[in-house]
Amino acid sequence: MATTYNNLYLDTRRQLRAGGVEMAQLEARELVSFAAGKTREQFFRDLPLYASKEVEEKVGELTRRRLAGEPVAYIIGEWEFYGLPLDITRDVLIPRSDTEVLAERAILLARAAGEGARVLDLCAGSGCVGLAVASRAPNCRVVLADLSEPALRVCKQNIRRNELNARVTCVKADAMSPPDAVLWDFDVIACNPPYIPHRDLYGLDVSVRDYEPWAALDGGEDGLDFYRAISARWGTALRLGGSLIFEVGAGQAADVERIMAQNGFENIVTHQDTRGIWRVVEGTVDR
Repeated sequence: MATTYNNLYLDTRRQLRAGGVEMAQLEARELVSFAAGKTREQFFRDLPLYASKEVEEKVGELTRRRLAGEPVAYIIGEWEFYGLPLDITRDVLIPRSDTEVLAERAILLARAAGEGARVLDLCAGSGCVGLAVASRAPNCRVVLADLSEPALRVCKQNIRRNELNARVTCVKADAMSPPDAVLWDFDVIACNPPYIPHRDLYGLDVSVRDYEPWAALDGGEDGLDFYRAISARWGTALRLGGSLIFEVGAGQAADVERIMAQNGFENIVTHQDTRGIWRVVEGTVDR
């Protein structure tokens, strides 16, 4: 018996909820839209229409993959961040809403720096933070930097997808080493580094542990290796008065504040995310 897109969506949502998926409503919509080859607008428009048997079967297959732990973003190959559509592969972390706080701070600082502001997205992954900045601060130029060649390929795809080629470039860079000579004179360095303590990786949810790249998660023995290295070595890439801003894990803010202060950063402030977790730490180079 034929089923409508609406009933297919409702059944998928029910299965995902029963399987403990937190964002079952959003993910069910994405799976059905992907299986049917529809945009979000087409999905809502076509809810009363009947889905083909092929679409029903594909939705069933995709739902089984999701319930086995595979994240929706990897299943459909894209995700949205700060209103931007992004290509996503298993070579990069899936952008999360927590990271929007980092993007917001970088956008505000880039706007404040004025015409010609330069922003570096260090440990860029998919490029989500830097691209959000470029889209919302049109007078700035952005560099996306990552050590991973596959991640840089994803960055380049996302630059093209969002038509930001004129103001965004990519460069290979190791955040644990001092910056190359070409990476200097930035008003803002925004960084969402690996920050999970190594021992905690094995206890992560299966959707993270078994699918997302460990190199983008592993922050060393205590999770703070990248904060130490970047605070010690990357201040030279900032203009006088420039800001280094980090995303941090739950409970890490005080340690990162101390690390930044020990490395000469001033005016250190910390910002909460929507769940009240101290999520972003920033400081400036003033001398």
